[in-house]
Order: sequence, then structure tokens, then C-alpha cells
Amino acid sequence: MNSIEEALLQIKRGADEILVESELIKKLKRGKPLKIKAGFDPTAPDLHLGHTVLINKLRQFQDLGHEVMFLIGDFTAMIGDPTGKSATRPPLTRDEILENAKTYEHQVFKILDAQKTTVFFNSQWMGEMKASDMIQLAAKHTVARMLERDDFNKRYKGGQSISVHEFLYPLVQGYDSVAMKADVELGGTDQKFNLLVGRQLQEAYGQEPQVALTMPILEGLDGVQKMSKSLGNYIGITDAPNDMFGKLMSVSDELMWRYFELLSFRPMIEIEGFKQKIAQGMNPRDVKFLLAEELITRFHDASAAQSAQQDFISRFQKGAIPDDLPEVEIVIDGPSIGVAALLKMAGLTQSTSESFRMIQQGAVKLDASKVEDKALMIEKDTTLVAQVGKRKFARITLK
Repeated sequence: MNSIEEALLQIKRGADEILVESELIKKLKRGKPLKIKAGFDPTAPDLHLGHTVLINKLRQFQDLGHEVMFLIGDFTAMIGDPTGKSATRPPLTRDEILENAKTYEHQVFKILDAQKTTVFFNSQWMGEMKASDMIQLAAKHTVARMLERDDFNKRYKGGQSISVHEFLYPLVQGYDSVAMKADVELGGTDQKFNLLVGRQLQEAYGQEPQVALTMPILEGLDGVQKMSKSLGNYIGITDAPNDMFGKLMSVSDELMWRYFELLSFRPMIEIEGFKQKIAQGMNPRDVKFLLAEELITRFHDASAAQSAQQDFISRFQKGAIPDDLPEVEIVIDGPSIGVAALLKMAGLTQSTSESFRMIQQGAVKLDASKVEDKALMIEKDTTLVAQVGKRKFARITLK
């Protein structure tokens, strides 16, 4: 695998779509640092992990030697992004925008290398535009194209008003790419239309069109809806370490892999190794510990991550496990034993079928982590705390 292929593999990690991939390869083959743009409207200054999916991708581009252009859309925030909205959004005041922008900068540099990041404000060029310039910009797009956008289309067909200034939003975002001479622009899947407007405007202004790279919207703790403060299913990057740790441990075993792909900087080959170890009997809780440790270290420090883990373990032991916990020693012939048989041998269930039923009901925990896999294997020389239902506990040692 050559360096271009390796870079492409890293760039494509977790990405939803690259438009156009052949153009990206062409740009990479030139061997020059690319200008990577991502724009953020400072409307919600407290970031959660969902916001960091895009910022993580910027960091990966930095690690590959490219130039990151972090755009704070102070001008666009005064318009209000209509993406996905069913009604006109009220614009922010100038003071609100500047205050939120300061908070943004402080938070994103927990992920990005500040020395390799240029921060832009689009008021630098948009604020200097004359009315005639804006009219010329508006002339490069059509109302028909605007109405191709799903949210505009629904509002138009539903008889809901669309303010003229809302049509300016994708135009201004697209013109930002012209002003910044972007080679690649990153955005969420909901920003695809705006990113493509950037490509079109760059061509209209005689520039090589940018590559549009979209990243998926991260699911929240419920594993169903997108991570959102309003839905309460979020992990804020300024959350206290103990809160962050507890929330990450509540993530389902299936969703954990999605978080690893989009939030972790561990190589995918290492993550695939974790999957194999769990298939061979490793407790998924131990892998979640690694994810929580990495993320808390990133947004706090390593000491806070270790303390949060210890606090989680001790709180579980104090809050859920009785003081007179039964000690059970089980001798097995092979290198491992199935969880259903283990629970039966420990006297926590009457039969393996009851074990399976309790697992299906979500009533079985090993070391505070809910068991979801009926085929889970537990290795010899392991000591763990098993819980079935609310009242049955045992500290089991396998020999």
C-alpha cells in the first residue's frame, strides 16, 4: 500500500460520502498540503461529542500534513442556518456571536493542533461586500436549485414562508470556499447541499472545485436519535470526568463500535482486534473502559480518566453490591466457559435456559456491564462480580 492509498484509507474512515473521490486522489498525488475547510456557526458554544466527529476528521487531515482552515461563521450566524428547519430561525446578536466564538476556539483546540490551524471569520470578506457584489453572487444560483433542498422544498409545498435571506445562507457558505480557496470542505450529511454549492461557485469564479466530504451524524446515548442537548442523549466535552465516564459506560455494546470509529484515534486494525477479543470472551466493559479513558484524557487529562474509572467501579460496588457478597470458586476443564453455564454453576440461575432468558431480558451484569451476548465466553483465571436481577450476586473466580 503506497502513501496515497494509506492517506485515502485514513480520510475515508467513518466518512459518509466523498464527492468526488477521483478528484481527491488527483489533489493528493500533487504532493502539496491541501487546504481543508470546515465551517461552524457559533450558535451553540458548548460542544458535545457529536460535534467532534467533524473536528476529529480535521485532526486526521492535520496528521497527514494538510492545512486546516477552521471557519467561524460569524457573518452567517447573523443569517441563521435554515438547514433542517421548518421555520425561520432568529439571528444572533453580534455580541452573542463573539462570545460564543471565544468558547468555540477554546474547546476545539483540545482536538486540533493550534499551531497547524488557521482560524477565519467570514465577516472578514462578507462584511466588506457591497450590495452590487452580493447581487452578482446571487446571480450565480437559481431559485429552482434552491428548492431542490429538501427542507426548502417541504416548506414551499407546505405553504410555509421562506425568507429571502435564508436563500443567502448556502450562497454565503459556498462563497466562503471561494474566498478561502478550499481544496476540501467537510460537513455533516445535512450540509451536503451547501458543500456542493461551494463547488459550483468555485467553478463560477474560475477556481478548481473543492472536494466535498460528508461525515455522518453521531447517534446519542439512546443509539437511535442524533446526539442532541435538547434530547438529553449527549455527552458534553466540558462534562465532568465522572459524568463523562458514566455516560460512556451506558452506551450499548453495539453502539460502542460506532463511537470507536468516529471518536477514537486508535487505528482501525486495533479496534478490529478488540472485536476479535470480545468474540473470544473478553468483557465488553473492559473495551469501553479504553474508549472512556481515551476521550476523558483528550478533554481533561490522564489522571482525571483514571480517577473517573476508579470512581465508577467503587460507586458500582458500594451502590449495587451487598457487603456479604457470596464468593464462588468454579473449576473448569477447558480454557473458557459460556456465560449461561457459568451463571448456573454459580447458583445464580436454575438452568442455562433461565440464564439465556435473563440475558434476553437485560437482567444479567458482569462487573457492572450488562450482558447482551448469549454466547459470551469467560476465560479461565478470571474473577468477576455477577449479578442476575436485582438481588442475586456472586463474586466468581474461574480456575
